[in-house]
Amino acid sequence: MELGIGIGWRPEIAHEVEALAGIDWVEAVAENLCADHLPDSLVRLRERGVTVVPHGVALGLGGADRPDPGRLAALAARAELLGAPLVTEHIAFVRAGGPLTASPGLEAGHLLPVPRTWDALDVLCENVRIAQDSLPVPLALENIAALITWPDEELTEGQFLAELVERTGVRLLIDVANLHTNHVNLGQDPAKALDELPVEAIAYVHVAGGVEKNGVWHDTHAHPVTAPVLEVLAELRSRVDPPGVLLERDDAFPPARELAGELDAIRATLRKAAPPAGSRAAVGSPAPKATVLAAPVVPAPTPSVSAPSVSAPSAPAPSVSAPLAPAPPVSDAARDRTAVAQTALLSALVAGTPAPAGFDPARLRVQSRSLAAKRADVVAKVAPELPEILGDGYRAAFLAYAGGRPMSGGYRRDALDFAEHVLIAGGPADPVARRELTYWWQDRSGSRPPGRATRLIRAARAALVGR
Repeated sequence: MELGIGIGWRPEIAHEVEALAGIDWVEAVAENLCADHLPDSLVRLRERGVTVVPHGVALGLGGADRPDPGRLAALAARAELLGAPLVTEHIAFVRAGGPLTASPGLEAGHLLPVPRTWDALDVLCENVRIAQDSLPVPLALENIAALITWPDEELTEGQFLAELVERTGVRLLIDVANLHTNHVNLGQDPAKALDELPVEAIAYVHVAGGVEKNGVWHDTHAHPVTAPVLEVLAELRSRVDPPGVLLERDDAFPPARELAGELDAIRATLRKAAPPAGSRAAVGSPAPKATVLAAPVVPAPTPSVSAPSVSAPSAPAPSVSAPLAPAPPVSDAARDRTAVAQTALLSALVAGTPAPAGFDPARLRVQSRSLAAKRADVVAKVAPELPEILGDGYRAAFLAYAGGRPMSGGYRRDALDFAEHVLIAGGPADPVARRELTYWWQDRSGSRPPGRATRLIRAARAALVGR
């Protein structure tokens, strides 16, 4: 399906998106939409014939657990509500721990990279097949940006994506900003990744801005698109004519004229990079497909086993639309190994446990601070009353809380737990702020059992009321 040029729809810029000229389609974060009611702006866009694609962020298909049926049903419902031609998600894990490791469940609140090993690939492919069977439309998966890389990886990013498409027939959402991020942070060559991945499987492309700080590229989606990112887009366009290209912006939203300028820059890049008329890429046919690796036969390799030679020949990959033979189920051992590895990494990032062997502790600290800062920012959006009540002390108080309290139930639960933590610790010092925070917590905590924390807060409220 040809999508054209699009932009990420966000409530903060809904009016600007509706007013932009030349917008063929938009993408909306699936988890931010109600299952039975669309925002008026999206209704108007659909009435104008603008395609809306739901973009999921919470499935965690790269995690060790099988996909949650409730999350899959929610994503399917949004696809049907929007009349979407496809849905998209990420090649990432977002939670770890739980029954597979007999440890507390942990939430990252962020997209974390999957180890590019045969074990992790087996798990991802089975999870993708489960998702495909549960969704009413085709699925496309996005490559993510990363601050860290796993030790002892057995495949490059392009090889990993090629194998994923070969085994599942899934489509790809290629984010060229993420390719640039991984070039700066991890030394990975975007051109090599594009040479190795199956460009014929691309459903559409993301373009976004970021910023470099102290030698680390942060994929913020809150800054203008840079020239190096447009250069990666040009590299991609020299190989294939993508069905769609979309501008992402998630924060620090600029005026509409600046958004229009970035869209114009994307259009100009695509025009300039188009191959000469008559060539295969000019008419939408991909360049020759990179060799797809043959996965090892049982037993599955452990992360320390070397992958097969990258030059080993293999049979041509099937079309992404071709029916695939049923795959054998992933062994429990592969899921267990993946679960242990991902839990150790996430625990180091959010719970302060030691860095797993092979990881750069300094880079893990950067990632850990980034996750805590993102938690603080998102909680402030989910519960804007908290920074209003706590004032300038909100951020320091939240980061101190986050250092010892990993997120385990999503951002709304995180906001309630943070408020409870502050109150139990005797804060805030200002009696008026403490009263407001107490009322806020009680109003939103629902019918939780009156445990020690609840009793303390009720006692505090009684004391305040009696003053």
